[in-house]
Amino acid sequence: MTSNSYFQILFYVVTLTAFAKPLGWYMARVYENEPAGLNRLLAPVETLLYRLSGVDPTEEMRWTDYAIGLLIFNLLGILAVFALQRLQASLPFNFENLPGISAGSAFNTAVSFATNTNWQGYSGEATMSYLTQMLGLTMQNFVSAATGMAVLVALIRGFTRRNMDSIGNFWVDLTRSVLYILLPLSLILALLLTGQGVVQTFNPYQTISLVESVSYEQPKLGADGQALQDADGKPVMESVEVKEQVMAVGPAASQIAIKQLGTNGGGFFNVNSAHPLENPTPLSNFLEMLAILLIPGALCYTFGMMVGDTRQGWAILAAMTLVFVGLVFVAVPAEQNGNPALASLNVNQSATAGQPGGNMEGKETRFGITNSALWAVATTAASNGSVNAMHDSFTPIGGMVPMWLMQLGEVIFGGVGSGLYGMIMFAIVAVFVSGLMIGRTPEYLGKKIEAYEMKMAAITILVPPIIVLGGTAIAIMVDVGKASIFNPGAHGFSEVLYAFSSAGNNNGSAFGGLSANTPFYNAMLGLAMLFSRYWLAVPVLAIAGSLAAKKIVPAGPGTLPTHTPLFIVLLIGTVLMVGALTFVPALALGPVVEHLQMIGAKER
Repeated sequence: MTSNSYFQILFYVVTLTAFAKPLGWYMARVYENEPAGLNRLLAPVETLLYRLSGVDPTEEMRWTDYAIGLLIFNLLGILAVFALQRLQASLPFNFENLPGISAGSAFNTAVSFATNTNWQGYSGEATMSYLTQMLGLTMQNFVSAATGMAVLVALIRGFTRRNMDSIGNFWVDLTRSVLYILLPLSLILALLLTGQGVVQTFNPYQTISLVESVSYEQPKLGADGQALQDADGKPVMESVEVKEQVMAVGPAASQIAIKQLGTNGGGFFNVNSAHPLENPTPLSNFLEMLAILLIPGALCYTFGMMVGDTRQGWAILAAMTLVFVGLVFVAVPAEQNGNPALASLNVNQSATAGQPGGNMEGKETRFGITNSALWAVATTAASNGSVNAMHDSFTPIGGMVPMWLMQLGEVIFGGVGSGLYGMIMFAIVAVFVSGLMIGRTPEYLGKKIEAYEMKMAAITILVPPIIVLGGTAIAIMVDVGKASIFNPGAHGFSEVLYAFSSAGNNNGSAFGGLSANTPFYNAMLGLAMLFSRYWLAVPVLAIAGSLAAKKIVPAGPGTLPTHTPLFIVLLIGTVLMVGALTFVPALALGPVVEHLQMIGAKER
């Protein structure tokens, strides 16, 4: 690695950490309904929203009512986005006269955006109208992110309350997450991005003249649309000269801002943040990449403030950051070394250490290897899934890093809200294991962790691996699943494993070599996204309700401190051990085998 690479990584991590305290403080004040500036200025708007929707903000909810409200709200969101896609041909702001979306793709996309996954089996600019992008997808980017934040806040209340049967009000938590946090941050970021050249317009697609015309030959088509053939049965070719190009534009900056800040992912354009109108400059690249982890990192400090001990939040943030940085220093060197089989020979005919220039396949030259690999780690550490490079073109080890980050359960920063409550589940498991070691009922933040909490935590940890490994197994056993694999062997297996790892952990990124916009994958991945979102959120709310009903136990001589370096190591070990034991056999069949084949090719 070069000194420039070290500097870029250090600058990113330091900047991210610097924002954790001020933003975390602000969000804690918002959720505790304490003065924080903006929440007092917009209080009349919040009150008006409650009146229009018939919500009593003072009414507290049991965890079951909280979960029912969440599920119904998300179900209605799925139905609305599904209908919008199916009917978009008849709706306004469809300047390119795009047809309605097929039922399978519409179901997959509706589920994807409602669950904060944003998996895309389509090309945005060639499939979705402006109205669908704005009213359907961008709206879900806000509320799906706010849903994860609401569940986290409810869980935190479970730790802070005693002998109570309520954990807050879902509608209040949802509204405050959007109105005071996501909307203001998105407005600021969208303005910054438009200043860098990210497109934001309602104009139709633009036809522009090329600087140089392009000529090529293609088969000539008959009146029936079929290729004409000559007497020998060969296709009749015709010369085509292209002098113009249609440039897709649209209201992109507003969607890009919330897709990054809400860890949604999902590009306005097909190539996502590699597109020059979605991510035009190194500064826009840094801002978008910073936005991916901004709220998940700051929520750690929010957690510490709300439980009355900021050391707890810093401990979890430290655990996340250590794993994140460690994997960055695996992915970046892997891509900079490239394929050793492509190592050049010097004048003495001895091979250099690695591929000259590193592995630049599938990467934007304006971002380079370091920013491409750093983005890949950041977007899969969070449940974001946006990309500025093609993960499918990474080296086997470079591609395995983002895959494994997803398989850890999206808890290394993770999605807004969902990442932290997922990490807290691992913290509960960690204190339970430590309690077993000393023969004492484990405690976390003053609450005893008993059988019920452990059962619910086990569900949240075990459901994603079951979905990922089970879905992958089915896909590679049935013909309809294998028909979409265009790369045979280990890499083709990696593409399927990556797809289910992405859907099963609500990420959304992909190894692009898999043709996933088929009835089989639309259905399978859509179900995976549904189960992985709500089979985790509901047990977390159940734990919140259980903890809120308990009294707070004073710390004693046998209490494990959960803010020390020892606990940070224990927490990291728990996360890595579960991920290693669960997915190493599958990884051995994909990226590990492919890496060994790459090395073997060099030796031959």
